[in-house]
Amino acid sequence: MAFIEGGWPGSNPKDVEFFERARDMQWKHATVAAFGSTCRVKGGPEDDANIKALLDSHTSVCTIFGKTSTLHVREVLQTTHEDNLRIIEDSVAYLKANGKRVIYDAEHFFDGYKLDAAYALETLRAAIRGGAETVVLCDTNGGTLPWELERIIREFKAQITHPFGAHTHNDSECAVVNSLIAVREGAIQVQGTINGVGERCGNANLISIIADLELKMSHPCLPAGNLTQLYDLSHFVAEVANLTPDEHLPFVGKSAFAHKGGVHVAAIRRSPQSYQHVEPELIGNEMRVVVSDLSGRGNLLSKAEEHGVEVEGAEVVPVLNEIKELEARGFSFEAAEASVAMMLKRQEHGYKPPFELIDFAVNVEHRQGRGVFAEATVKVRVQGEILHTAAEGNGPVNALDIALRKALSGYYPQINHFALSDYKVRILDSDHGTEAITRVLIDTRNTTSRWSTVGAGTNIIEASWRALADSVEYGLMVAH
Repeated sequence: MAFIEGGWPGSNPKDVEFFERARDMQWKHATVAAFGSTCRVKGGPEDDANIKALLDSHTSVCTIFGKTSTLHVREVLQTTHEDNLRIIEDSVAYLKANGKRVIYDAEHFFDGYKLDAAYALETLRAAIRGGAETVVLCDTNGGTLPWELERIIREFKAQITHPFGAHTHNDSECAVVNSLIAVREGAIQVQGTINGVGERCGNANLISIIADLELKMSHPCLPAGNLTQLYDLSHFVAEVANLTPDEHLPFVGKSAFAHKGGVHVAAIRRSPQSYQHVEPELIGNEMRVVVSDLSGRGNLLSKAEEHGVEVEGAEVVPVLNEIKELEARGFSFEAAEASVAMMLKRQEHGYKPPFELIDFAVNVEHRQGRGVFAEATVKVRVQGEILHTAAEGNGPVNALDIALRKALSGYYPQINHFALSDYKVRILDSDHGTEAITRVLIDTRNTTSRWSTVGAGTNIIEASWRALADSVEYGLMVAH
């Protein structure tokens, strides 16, 4: 069974609103649980505001945590071992008496076990006496190593036979492997978050855990056919959380199945399994071949096939040499595949570019009463005609972009659907001060696609123009 722990209903208005709205929703596969703690030491659960908020959430399941470590009992709660056992058992029993299913999180279990194993186990027995259906062994500080976790769980199982789960943090980069070991040792529940989002170094990443359990350990976790949604889920959660997707995440990152070494690409062109541990399509991802100064001809031939460019092996050699030279000068083509596609396209027999640059000029001025503004002029040749346009913008690159669009829109109206969605600038050799090489990456989209281009050089306007021109030319090619 899947649980969605919706938050702590007594902690803030946002979590209260979540449970109010969740009450009216139809949940297909998961059960919503409210989260909280045991009651306070001075008092009982019947007059505890936190316990009351759990009941008022109207969820069928409550997850509460209590202290397992003698250090926390003594220094944090500042109470006796006996009183801590009392509030654990009484809190669980009170929620059970009010019709709730209770999952008990044994906070700091592994650290507490190392300090005083007998007492740590006694706290679990208190929760079980109260009626907890599952006790969850928590590595709250994230410092337990896999072989320690395995040993402690085996010792726990030898003394307590009750359904248990695992809650691991990633402070030692072991959250996923510790969760998998717990399952191997019999855990029926794993707690974590999508993409491992969480305090400090994060929680256990459920994306990786689910993929490993299903694909490597033959433990079905999701409804049949839903594994292919992991990639979209990961990126959706990142977007909602206003976080930049980590494209190096296992399984769901764009780089998870990306190949750039020439030897690797040559091998996967013959057998994709030669350098991939699973088929990326199983989790909704896809294999990518990227281009860099480590590439061989196979990388470029793969890119040509991907973009429908008709070139032979010998025709990609000049492009490969140019890429290696440009990367040595600060370009980076791994994240700018549209620039690579255009370099290949220009090698295609009979290809005629949609426009040819003759001149451009950019002025940035400050005028009294108006402030700073930018103006650009662009002279291009389009289908034998020379067009000369000017435009103002809120900056020099914006002015160039508008002037180029103005020149081309009469011939290529589809350019009106192009939108610059991101503009990144990186200084590559900051020790050179204002003479440093600047790399510019531009992301552009239309109604159906998104693509990236690159430029680099000591002149940021020239670097921006190269990325911008590649972007427009690529867009016109795919939108044709």
